[in-house]
Amino acid sequence: MCCGIAANAARGTDKPASFCYCFPMNQPPSPEAFTNTEWKLIQRLRTPAKVQRYMTEMPYNWERHGETMRSFREVVKRNQAHCLEAAVAAAVILEQHSYPPLLLDIESKDLLDHVIFVFQQNGKWGSIARSRDIGLHGRKPVFSNLRQLVWSYFEPYIDMTGRIKGYGLTSLYDLGNYDWRFSAKNMHKIEDHLRAIPHRKLASSDSRYKFWHERYLRFKKRYPDRSPVYYDNRNRWML
Repeated sequence: MCCGIAANAARGTDKPASFCYCFPMNQPPSPEAFTNTEWKLIQRLRTPAKVQRYMTEMPYNWERHGETMRSFREVVKRNQAHCLEAAVAAAVILEQHSYPPLLLDIESKDLLDHVIFVFQQNGKWGSIARSRDIGLHGRKPVFSNLRQLVWSYFEPYIDMTGRIKGYGLTSLYDLGNYDWRFSAKNMHKIEDHLRAIPHRKLASSDSRYKFWHERYLRFKKRYPDRSPVYYDNRNRWML
């Protein structure tokens, strides 16, 4: 159970600013928990595709003043997000539209993991994601299982040091009585939780990795400021 100061005073209700609200952390909070700006955004972004477009257009959080792990509320306030912040923000928005808050941690050999929000439509898996590299953004819901979804990130993941080695699924509800929606503080508990969850291995051939790694190096030598888009699965990307 989470308790705090209600945001509905900012939404023009007749309740005083000191009005307290409580809600279980394992179910969606009521509209009164959100500010007017937040609720309008949630009502506008009713589908995964709309949320992905919102995240794609949002400036990337380069963490120039130190590492951050911001909640949905802080992401909306600051209008910037890195991959994990975007995944959590997407979870909060789509939780209000009956999607469970599922995060998938894509584990890399260089320890630079990528975290995405995952969802199902008509039995198929898709994702919402934000990254410095366009190939690591979202995926349309066309994958029969999570393993296939993760494989769609394998080639775009390969850069100077990146190579996917596994993946782990979790629900933000597993964090228990922890405020991952509205906290004003950095939420490093989420990062710790993602590192601790079980991960399934994704074995890949060295020859496949070498081919795409060499292609990436050639591309970056020619276009150092561009993100590669030469992958065959671009029709499955959701931007």
